[in-house]
Amino acid sequence: MEQENTASQSASPENTEVMQAAAEEESTSVLSADMYYKYEDLYSRPVITADSEIPENLLQLSHSFGYDSGRRMNLKLLDDRTLIFIAGNLLVLLDVSTREQKYLRSCSGGGIGSITTHPSKDYFVAAEKGTQPNIIVYKYPSLQPYRILRGGTERAYSFVDFNADGSLLASVGSTPDYLLTLWNWRQEEVMLSCKAVSQEVYRVSFSPYNPELLTSSGSGHIKFWKMTSTFTGLKLQGLMGHFGKTAATDIEAYVDLPDGKVVSGSEWGNLLLWDGNYIKVEICRKEGRSCHAGTIQPFALEHEQLMTFGSDGVVRGWDFRSIDTADSKSNSRRFELEPMNEMVVGHSVCLTSMVKSSLPDSFIWFAQDSSGAIWKLDLSFSLQASGPECLFSFHAGAIRGLDVSKNSHLMATTTLDRSVKVFDYISKKELTTSRFSQGGTALSWAPPLVDESGGLLATGFEDGVVRLLELYNPQKLHVSTGHRPKGNATLRLKQALKPHNAPVTALAFEPNGGILATGSSDCTVFFFTVGGKYEPIGFIHVPGPVQGLEWSPEWHSENRLLILCQSGHVVEVQSPDLKAEKPNKTFQLPELPRRFFRFRSIKSRIKRDEEIARRQTIKEEKEKECEDEAEESKQPDAHKEEEKDLPPIYIPDPPSPLYCGFYSLPGQFWLSLGGYDSGFLYHCKFSEEQGENTNKQEDEPFDFLSVHNTDNDPIRTVAFSSNRQLLLCGMHSGSIRVYLLQQEDHSLTSMQHCWSHSVHDNQYGHLQHICCSHDDHFVLTGGDDGNIFSFSLLPTEDLQKLQQTKVPSPRAGIENEVSTQDIVDPAAYSIELAKQKLEKDQLCREAELKIAERHGKLAELSKIYNNVLIENRSLPEHVCLKAEELQLHPCFRAYSEQLKSQRVMEVRQQFEWEQERCDIALRQLRDWFRDSLQNVVTVVAIRSNNRVSTYRVAAVTQASAQRSPTQPEANEVAAVERRKSIIGLAKNSTTIEEDELLHPDAPRPTGIKLGDRQIERLRKAAEKAEQARAKIEKRKQEWAQLYAEKPDENYEDPQALQAIQEARENIGDLKLKSAKDFTVPIHLRTNAERKRAELRGLEENMHELQTEMNRRVVALRDSKAGLVSWLKAQAQQLQKIQERLPAHLCREPPAVPFMLPEETPEKKTRCSRSVLECYRVLRGERVKTTQHEEVEGATSLLEQLEKEMGAQEWKEEEGHEEEKGSLSMASVTREEEEGVKLTELEEELQRENEIILLHEQDSLLEQMERSVWEFDAELMLLRHRKVHLDWQLKQADLCKIVLYQELLLLKEFERREDSLQEKLNECIREENSITSRLEDCNEQLELRHREIVELHEREKVLLASFQALLGKTTKFEDFLTKVFKKKVKRVKKKKQEANEEEEAGSDEDSNEDDDWDDDDDDHDDDYDSGTEEGGVPLNDSVCPPGCEPELFKKTLELRESRLDLEEQLLEEKKNAELVKKECDNLLKKEKSVKSSRQAVEEGLELVNKEKQQKMNELHIVVPLRLSQIEFVTNGSLPSDLSQALVVDRMELSRLQERIKQLQVEKGQQRELSFQARQQHTRLIHDRKEMIAKIQMLEKQCDKVMLQKFGRQVDLEALQTLSGNRRLEELKQEKLLREAAYAKEIRQCDAMVEDARSALMEVTKANTERLHSMNNLLDQKRELEHRLNARQRKMRQHFQDYGRHVDQEEIRRLHELVKSQSQLADAYRREIRLLSSKGGHMLPPGRAQLPPLAPVPPSRDRKTSKQGSAHPFKQLKPQN
Repeated sequence: MEQENTASQSASPENTEVMQAAAEEESTSVLSADMYYKYEDLYSRPVITADSEIPENLLQLSHSFGYDSGRRMNLKLLDDRTLIFIAGNLLVLLDVSTREQKYLRSCSGGGIGSITTHPSKDYFVAAEKGTQPNIIVYKYPSLQPYRILRGGTERAYSFVDFNADGSLLASVGSTPDYLLTLWNWRQEEVMLSCKAVSQEVYRVSFSPYNPELLTSSGSGHIKFWKMTSTFTGLKLQGLMGHFGKTAATDIEAYVDLPDGKVVSGSEWGNLLLWDGNYIKVEICRKEGRSCHAGTIQPFALEHEQLMTFGSDGVVRGWDFRSIDTADSKSNSRRFELEPMNEMVVGHSVCLTSMVKSSLPDSFIWFAQDSSGAIWKLDLSFSLQASGPECLFSFHAGAIRGLDVSKNSHLMATTTLDRSVKVFDYISKKELTTSRFSQGGTALSWAPPLVDESGGLLATGFEDGVVRLLELYNPQKLHVSTGHRPKGNATLRLKQALKPHNAPVTALAFEPNGGILATGSSDCTVFFFTVGGKYEPIGFIHVPGPVQGLEWSPEWHSENRLLILCQSGHVVEVQSPDLKAEKPNKTFQLPELPRRFFRFRSIKSRIKRDEEIARRQTIKEEKEKECEDEAEESKQPDAHKEEEKDLPPIYIPDPPSPLYCGFYSLPGQFWLSLGGYDSGFLYHCKFSEEQGENTNKQEDEPFDFLSVHNTDNDPIRTVAFSSNRQLLLCGMHSGSIRVYLLQQEDHSLTSMQHCWSHSVHDNQYGHLQHICCSHDDHFVLTGGDDGNIFSFSLLPTEDLQKLQQTKVPSPRAGIENEVSTQDIVDPAAYSIELAKQKLEKDQLCREAELKIAERHGKLAELSKIYNNVLIENRSLPEHVCLKAEELQLHPCFRAYSEQLKSQRVMEVRQQFEWEQERCDIALRQLRDWFRDSLQNVVTVVAIRSNNRVSTYRVAAVTQASAQRSPTQPEANEVAAVERRKSIIGLAKNSTTIEEDELLHPDAPRPTGIKLGDRQIERLRKAAEKAEQARAKIEKRKQEWAQLYAEKPDENYEDPQALQAIQEARENIGDLKLKSAKDFTVPIHLRTNAERKRAELRGLEENMHELQTEMNRRVVALRDSKAGLVSWLKAQAQQLQKIQERLPAHLCREPPAVPFMLPEETPEKKTRCSRSVLECYRVLRGERVKTTQHEEVEGATSLLEQLEKEMGAQEWKEEEGHEEEKGSLSMASVTREEEEGVKLTELEEELQRENEIILLHEQDSLLEQMERSVWEFDAELMLLRHRKVHLDWQLKQADLCKIVLYQELLLLKEFERREDSLQEKLNECIREENSITSRLEDCNEQLELRHREIVELHEREKVLLASFQALLGKTTKFEDFLTKVFKKKVKRVKKKKQEANEEEEAGSDEDSNEDDDWDDDDDDHDDDYDSGTEEGGVPLNDSVCPPGCEPELFKKTLELRESRLDLEEQLLEEKKNAELVKKECDNLLKKEKSVKSSRQAVEEGLELVNKEKQQKMNELHIVVPLRLSQIEFVTNGSLPSDLSQALVVDRMELSRLQERIKQLQVEKGQQRELSFQARQQHTRLIHDRKEMIAKIQMLEKQCDKVMLQKFGRQVDLEALQTLSGNRRLEELKQEKLLREAAYAKEIRQCDAMVEDARSALMEVTKANTERLHSMNNLLDQKRELEHRLNARQRKMRQHFQDYGRHVDQEEIRRLHELVKSQSQLADAYRREIRLLSSKGGHMLPPGRAQLPPLAPVPPSRDRKTSKQGSAHPFKQLKPQN
């Protein structure tokens, strides 16, 4: 579509060529100090479509209204009044006093990454962004590019900084290389370069005290660098900072200390002191408070004070020496320190960058506030210091709303910083700002049809509130109100509405001015009527969050609203009818006509069609070439090229986001999308058939327009000029595009020529808002980087002719209106929710009224009925109505019953959820109380009365029976699984890569046919390579296995460690627990919680054993059930056999067992229909009895039911037996009757049959007997096991009793133990607190001593200065010495602060102060006025005659200084004594705390001993046999066994044997240890030899490689090289071509011979011409020789005359220099004479010397400028 230049916006081709040429020229020589680049050749220019008539200056930058306050270190100071910062692709130079701005564009067009200034402020640096960005060094104030540094990073620079003297520049790049580079920037050379880290770096700087040290910090790291000299040159060595026990943190800033330490900030607000690459101490405030509430951003070290600037808006000053010498003695490694000074800038202030004023001895700082401001701070911390001053205020964060007035040059903006600002972009200033409770998200300026004055703004906020704001000039109200307000503009709240519950994202006024539409991310669009008061019309729901609202243009016949959703849906809604009736219950407009469109991606299909067309074109060109070749060679083309697969059709999921759209024709619109579908503008229209489900509807555009170079840079917003001939596009990369359109070009066919320019930041400055002014003279833009730019479409001279903007006048009567109520609560109801709540409240009130009315009617009817009954009773009996006659008619009763049943059904439906809840609760109760106990199953033997039963245990739920892993274990398991999966994926990917390397793709077949020998050679080479590959793979696996089996250097045998641990715990002087001196070890101490856990574990073990036994019993029961069913089947088969046998041959079948009721207890709760029928009969019979009997026999009813069912089952079994007996008797009689008629053959056959049947009968009976016997044996075995388990469970029960007794005992001690433990913890805390306070006191005491020593030194210095003042004067020396040493009583200054401290202090402190005052008074009394030797008082008020007054005055001044020092010394000594007293008190307190702690520990130890004694007193039951008791006294068993010891006999014998084993093992271990030491020494020696041998072999291998291949090669790759089929084909083709070329060479040789003969003839002719030419040249030389001889004679004559004139001039100049030097000496003597007298005069009669000529620029220009910076500095006289 577009034919644009291929050059990107980064730089034009001319700029690139200039840079490259300059770089090549400068690389060969040293750069001159006077060399500069031309800014016009470097800065990035707009990109314009080729062959277009668009001017380069189509848009001219007018002003920048924003400030990217969120960017790190985005504020620098050039001089005392000029600030510099980055704004998108611009450098802004801001004059603080005049607020004027100057701009420099980036040279790359990709943005600016970082800025810094030179220490001399003569240069500043802009480090850019883009592909291979440069660093531009500018000269100040000329703003000329001075140096260009190239090749420092790939994408962008994140920070740059100079060293202390400005000779070096350090830069660090951002992702992906993070390259740290040191530059000799004056020569544009890279000194050192290396990768900093693999994560984001925020800052890098040189140490101001050691130029060889650097520090860098960033995301989760800090790194310390040093420039070291090696034999290969300078190198950078970096040490990563180790946080140790301190949590890792992002480090935004740091400061270098003079002794090499570094202080850095942290995310939680504390200071970290780094010594080397480790944290020495973490500095916090008292009681563990953080130094700042949030991140510490910049640091500064000024005047022995470390200043920190925090994100909490506070500046604090800390004692530098205390921080430098800080150390911690506690394990937490924390050092507590309070700040010396503090300044609170603001509560919502976040200081991120600070720069100090360049004026000498200035305390003024300029601060960058990420909340959108620039502050001026006076950090002198003095009483005269001024408060913080906000110099500039900007928006903070992305611009969320921007619009311009429709009839003036005003612009309004809003952001999430809760402010709305109005600007005048003609005068380039901000008019007014209003702040609200929530952040702004959308803004629209009302058109003139809505507000003629043009001062109405509609603003949407993030809480769903829409505020209507009026802009007017308040100066025009002072006449009526009487007071003059400030400013020329103000915003007043006219109305506040809340139509949404989520952020408002779009606002749009109807072109006719009758409706305001608002859209929100809550998927709703609300409509309001426009007027004096905005009234809600209604709202509609849309399929997704609203992205934009667009009303149909004026040329459309119908007024419709186009709603763009972020999800890709587009909805068109007809304008609501203002006269239609509004719904009462809700504001929703369900009947409002609308059409839907859901975008379906077609980009993949477009790319597919383009690929098909491209391939078709290439195919046609190749076919044409092949036809031409075929005609020449007359041979058909045999090979065809295989085509690749076409790109597949792709639909993005989730759908691409919708950015913007606009109407074209009625029902048609253009859309711009991001993500996968960027790069096109899609022309869409609504389909005729609208489906009901909009989420499943999918529509495709009917046309599209390709936009050049927007695949990764989609269009975010569009705007048209008033005549729609300019299309303004805001791009994702922050650039502006302007397209020229023809009139009424709705299909955008003329959208070809483009003007593009980078304005906002290319990475995060997405251009979201762009619009034209009402007169199309200006273009305004707002981006996500917080910058706002205004551009002019007019020349500069035309801009000056524009009139000044006038703020609208206020409405009439506005001063009398009451202020509008604002919606401050973010949880307030929206309009719809408020209406629904109102309707609901109205319905509740109506229902309550109806209920009250019904109750009243019922009460009245009841009263009337009661009166009728009373009257009826009073009547005679024959007249009185009977009770039956007072009843209602049955039809009424039936009707009421029917009505009641209906209402009951309704109530049941209403309470269905409650019923379900109650059912669940009942089920849970059953599960807990009834089903929690398992039924007891008893299994009875078949042939005996042996039986075994299950245990009645509580049914354990799955949660308690199977312990689920805890969260850390689960996380650990999940982490292990993830690690395994990652390792697996890595191994798979490695295997795939190795396979790809080892098995390269087979070459594609070509048209060359190889011979058999070549094919055989390739096959052998491939086999050889495959064998080598397999061998290498096998060797790799062996090496991997070998390395996997290699133990770690610090590996220790786990068994040995466990043995050592057991020995430590069990070997030693172990005392019995009953001993008096037994001390309970810490690991053996127990409490109630541990005992509960032990008891719980015992119960779980018992439950597991019982459950396992129950499982076996139930399994045996199930086997019996199977056996019974099998026996029944066998009995039936036996019955069939016995039916065919005579009665005398039939053996008695065994009794078939059956399942007893106790074996299947679960069947008790199962009821069949027959059981229920029987229960109904029994219950009916029981009902006939009396009620008393029914209550007594309620339990016997179930017993009777069981008896009835048991009798019925017995009758059924008996009936089955009788049926079997009758069947057998019938068979016998039938056989006897039939036996009379059998023949001999039949008898023989019958006997054979009987033998077979007898065998089968015996087999069946034997199987049945064996099965029954096996079952009884299994039951007997299980019974024995259960008896053994019963014994174990009894033992466990006894142990459980003991544990429970111990638990009760521990509960008695629990309260005492907890109280003692709490006291111990309190003592430990108090001891730590005292220790920290004692450390502070010691530090203060040391500080006082240092100050006292310093004061003594100052006294000595003062005395020395007095002695020097006296000099050699001896006349008044004694007098002046007495005056100097005189003791003078000085009046004390009672300060108000001291009085306040006395009032706040305690009585004791006040008494101490009084004592000090008394001492001072006594001390003052000791002072006397001084006397001379004769008793004459010394008068020091008058200077004695003969003494110099100046000397006397200086003596008095020195005496005052001495007295001041003495007072200070006295005060310091008092303070030192106070601190010493406090230290002594703390020491005493610490001693008492330690003693109390020791007492508490002893008390705790006594509690543990007492607890152990009580536990020893508990009785433990141990069942023993008499044979086990060996404690016999006098051959009999004593009655008291309390002194006996219960020991396992096997354990006792084992211990005795163990003594012998340990003696043997001791010797063995000694021998093994000796052998292991010898083996270890031998292995170390062998390892060293092997390492040396490996190194020698590697060197030999490298040497052989160099000899054979000339370089080092990969032998494995060399071995796996297989034959190359392509190479063989090329060789074959080479032979064929050589034959063809030999034939051509022979033909050319013949042609060459012919040409040589022709050349010979031509050469002969040319030789003759050369001879004639040679003769002519000889003649020419002869003539030139003659001419030169004549000229030489003439030149000699002129040279003699010139030499004479020069000698005369030289002599005259010598005389002039001599006279001037004499005159200069005279002048010097006079100047020296006059200077010694203090005057500055010219000699009489001498005129002032003329000014010297200007010195040409040189390398010392910097020095001269520095000298001129101090115009008031006087020159010292020269001696």
